[in-house]
Amino acid sequence: MSKTIKRNFPVVGMGCAACVARVEGAIKATKGVKECSVSLASNSAQVEYDASVVKAAGIKKSVQDAGYDLLVQDDDDSDEDHLRQEAEALRRKEYAALRRDMWLALVLALAVFVAQMGFKPFAGRGLVLLLLSAAAVFWCGRRFHRTALAQIRHFGTGMDTLVSLSTLISFFFSTLSLIFPKLAGGSLYFDSAAMITAFILIGRVLEEKAKWGTTASIRKLMDLRPRKDKARPGDVIKVKPGERIPVDGRVEDGWSFVDESLLTGEPMPVEKYSGSVVYTGTINQKGLLRVRVEKTGEDTLLSGIIRAVRDAQGSKARIQKTVDKVAAVFVPVVLLLSLLTFVYWAFIAPSGGGFTPALLYAVSVLVIACPCSLGLATPTAIVAGIGAGADRGILVKDADALQLAARMDTLVVDKTGTLTSGRPHVVRSSWLVPSAKGILLSMEQSSGHPLAAALAESIEEGVKPREITSVQDIPGVGIEAEYMSEHYTVGKIPVVPNETGKQWESEGYTVSYFCDEGAVLAVFAIADTLKETSTEAIAAIKEMGVKVVMLTGDNAVSAALTASQAGIQEVKAGVLPQEKASYVRSLQQAGGKKSCVAMAGDGINDSAALASADIGIAMGAGSDIAMETAMVTLVGSDLGKIPQLISLSRRTRRIINENLFWAFIYNVLAIPMAAGLFGFQPGPMVAAACMALSSVCVVCNSLRLRKA
Repeated sequence: MSKTIKRNFPVVGMGCAACVARVEGAIKATKGVKECSVSLASNSAQVEYDASVVKAAGIKKSVQDAGYDLLVQDDDDSDEDHLRQEAEALRRKEYAALRRDMWLALVLALAVFVAQMGFKPFAGRGLVLLLLSAAAVFWCGRRFHRTALAQIRHFGTGMDTLVSLSTLISFFFSTLSLIFPKLAGGSLYFDSAAMITAFILIGRVLEEKAKWGTTASIRKLMDLRPRKDKARPGDVIKVKPGERIPVDGRVEDGWSFVDESLLTGEPMPVEKYSGSVVYTGTINQKGLLRVRVEKTGEDTLLSGIIRAVRDAQGSKARIQKTVDKVAAVFVPVVLLLSLLTFVYWAFIAPSGGGFTPALLYAVSVLVIACPCSLGLATPTAIVAGIGAGADRGILVKDADALQLAARMDTLVVDKTGTLTSGRPHVVRSSWLVPSAKGILLSMEQSSGHPLAAALAESIEEGVKPREITSVQDIPGVGIEAEYMSEHYTVGKIPVVPNETGKQWESEGYTVSYFCDEGAVLAVFAIADTLKETSTEAIAAIKEMGVKVVMLTGDNAVSAALTASQAGIQEVKAGVLPQEKASYVRSLQQAGGKKSCVAMAGDGINDSAALASADIGIAMGAGSDIAMETAMVTLVGSDLGKIPQLISLSRRTRRIINENLFWAFIYNVLAIPMAAGLFGFQPGPMVAAACMALSSVCVVCNSLRLRKA
């Protein structure tokens, strides 16, 4: 029996896009693996596999056979916190070692440079240079040689292959020249070997620090979760003022304001009282709350958000898959270009050639062409963009959504729960006998009718309930009760015709009449009102060039009223769930291949349309099925986040294009320059500095998304 599992595993040992391609290829080749996406920015592999065919340990072995490593736990352990903590500890340890090696390599490289260039030759200078350079190359740069050896042993290449070859060639040529001056020409390039190592390590440190910033959002969300949670569903726990709520649950007793900003992106605290829902990670501000536990651990909303953000940061935009294919063949091509450069300058060049210049040109090509910037161009922007969205309550579950949203041309919105609050409110009232308010209040407080709460809320504070008897809900009619032997009803049918009610009905409102045995005492117009931000959001979306269509199963009159209030001109009412999906597909067909149709909804009845749309956008307060189906979830259920999503998508695409442009331009210009085609030789040291700077620039450019 098939048992499909989707897990995120930390990957150890990756340094460039070529590494990503090898790890991804090794995992995909493992029997039982259905899908895999490896991210250099987050150093992780998102793997979907059949646990009845392959275990996590089997996937780990495949990665190890490719020259890398995977951190795994038992397949039946769904809590990935331990893996995350282990990966973070390992990453911090590696970063600390990287920094130590960087500073040592820099000191050694400067010492070699001064000894070789700054002093007149002195006795034993060659030996001093050899020893200092050896310490820099073989100790400080050991990670490059170790990874390169593993890659070559498994018939692969990567950035570390280029770094290792360039430093070793420089070092051993200099050693040969030191021992046999006549044979090798007597030229020493120990300074190049040491400086290359130092520059590459500086670039790696800056790169790792910047990459750490792109994944800050997922760590921030992780930190919101309580360290230990012994509560179980059904328990009642106390949450004191200032404490972080440890579970998802419902307030049993108490009143307070809760700060949900880190979860939803909304700055204002939310009032909580008996019956209110509270979430893990939010902060109780004012009073003592007694909360009945409903969900704990991996079942909470926060854990679901963490999984979705982690999955999205591990997923790949379509353009990245193309870049990975290019990067996978990039290193072998560079090795060939380096060899051709050496052959040209050693044997073909009419002047300025020879073994030593040829070697310098070849080494420079190896160093300057490391494909770090190319491999980091897309994933760092995607991870930073998804993190920026999560900070704003926009939960992007698929990297493709960040690209597609930029060219959204049509947005289809559901009415109830998406445009509107999802619960009825009294929007108009006409009291003919105000003294009867206390009777109506008692009737509504005693009823379970769906409209009862709305009518009760409409009666102002200070009205005292009356002692009524014989209260009952009459299906299809309303509520009946007696007060002081008088019979009263609340419902859709008046005891006598009422012109006010007829007018409100014609405008699309649900009308309810409060009557005694012979007269109408009050009339109420009830509607599911627009959310406060809906009108402004629709206007902002339209200003961005997106056509907005409302799609609802409600009647045409009520739909037209809501659409008019929201500023939507195109409405499709009375639509069944399966018809919603068909309508979305018809919009896609009408728009052609370049069209991008998004659907925003919250209910189970919207799930088919959400799946059919190019981008499905679910309201965070909606059904679990809708959120599972959609590519994006708006945690605060605020349509105002859709313009933010479009803007974020456009900025992400722009930064990806900028990164790719500069990465490609860098290689197009840098490789010919290093090969000497522009008439000058930059040298291996300058080449190493340029390579490191290109990677850092790409990552820092991506980090601009986090500051928007």
